[in-house]
Amino acid sequence: MAGQRPAIAPAQQSGRVAVIDIGSNSLRLVVFDGLGRALNVLFNEKVLCGLGRGMGIDGRLNAEGVKLALVNLRRFVMLARAIKVTRLDVLATAAVRDAEDGPRFVAEIEGSFDVKVRILSGEEEGKLSALGVLAGIPDANGIMGDLGGGSIELVPLSSQGAGVATTLPLGPLRLQELGGSEEHARETIDRRVADVSWLKERRCTNFYPVGGAWRALARIHMEQTHYPLHVIQQYSLSRAEAEAFLDILARQSRKSLEKVFTISRKRLEVVPTAAYLLWRLIRTIQPERLVFSAYGLREGHVYSLLDDQQRRDDPLIAGCIAMAAASRRFGAEGQEVFAWTSPIFEGESGSRSRLRLAAAILSDLAWAEHPDYRADQAFRRCLYMPVAGMTHEERSFLATTLHARYGGGEGEVRETIQRLLDEEAVAAARARGLAMRLAYTLSGGVPGVLSLTHLSIHEGKLTLALPREGAVYFGESVQRRLDALGRMLNLATAVRDLSSAEGIRLARKR
Repeated sequence: MAGQRPAIAPAQQSGRVAVIDIGSNSLRLVVFDGLGRALNVLFNEKVLCGLGRGMGIDGRLNAEGVKLALVNLRRFVMLARAIKVTRLDVLATAAVRDAEDGPRFVAEIEGSFDVKVRILSGEEEGKLSALGVLAGIPDANGIMGDLGGGSIELVPLSSQGAGVATTLPLGPLRLQELGGSEEHARETIDRRVADVSWLKERRCTNFYPVGGAWRALARIHMEQTHYPLHVIQQYSLSRAEAEAFLDILARQSRKSLEKVFTISRKRLEVVPTAAYLLWRLIRTIQPERLVFSAYGLREGHVYSLLDDQQRRDDPLIAGCIAMAAASRRFGAEGQEVFAWTSPIFEGESGSRSRLRLAAAILSDLAWAEHPDYRADQAFRRCLYMPVAGMTHEERSFLATTLHARYGGGEGEVRETIQRLLDEEAVAAARARGLAMRLAYTLSGGVPGVLSLTHLSIHEGKLTLALPREGAVYFGESVQRRLDALGRMLNLATAVRDLSSAEGIRLARKR
């Protein structure tokens, strides 16, 4: 509802959680700073072991990959325990699940490192990856595809959550081991995708690619198009744009890709196959857009541990609360700034109100930075912060708001945001930032001071109402910043006494 105050997420729960993901191509450890909607990552390390390499030939895990995995698993388990995690979960996917010697490999891990390994079925793997997408994009609607080295999981997403997963043995490593030509591999992809009847039957708004190989495609596209924001989460392409790009990429050799793009050599090996598979899927599904998700199985696993109320919390607001808590100055809460600025933004959309709340929570973020660089640092921290729940346009809006809050000029960031925000959005973001700048000039960031004053639009003027002893709060800096906000809103400004009859009436409207 327009103007309605968005819900505030609770603080992060204590207790660090580690997840070790044993995939067909990669082995990864991620340590999260507790259970909650803000997935704060303390540690994240990946090793490309290639456990599934060669399985298409003999059905066994790659011997060199097993050795590499065991060495790094020992390191990962020791690191997790040194970090003093309260929970360590080890998840194994397609290669371990399907390999003839998978049980023996699991037994060696469990016996050597005193951990329990959970071997995920294809349906479980798909469900957790889909939950990961929903953790980062709560309103996701369409189909998720999680591409690993040995398989791909396809899951429908809707307002009811994640549907039943379909698993296909179409991981790039497995396809490379089929033997025969590249044409044969593509025929296999075409046949397997065509067998999934519900893909054509389901109307799809978005397709959500998940997995390292598909994230590499997003990075290549960003690099090729000189995209200003290198953030995978919710990077979006139209179907037509994606089809044209993937068609070209699928026909490139690894050597030609190495000359142009800065992707690791091991990852480049699978890029053409991954590109063709994604191209084939979107030709079949015909989504309106591709929306890449940096969240997947590991994030979905943590999300699955939350209760229903926690899952309903807003990941953006939760993430902003966590960031603000780490850099609090006098203890002022963003909710106070949000409430104080609300009267001059009556009628704003629910989306804009949510972004204003997020900006208010972060509005004291850069207080400890050098004064000459506060605006720039606030802008960049917001633009690149590892917080989910927002599109790239919303990231840019939030960063522009914080840039104005710290006195930054519009021209200073125009090159970065011009492809992401139109003029109306830039003006709206800057207006909210200037309102917060006025709030901090008036209060010094001290809790409770703003509640003694009132900001409103009254009789066509931007009006600041102060208590009778207003001289304590008023000064040249306050007037200057009130006037700056008035110019942004195309309004004249006025200052009133809250103890006057008119001031009392204005205060009662709060």
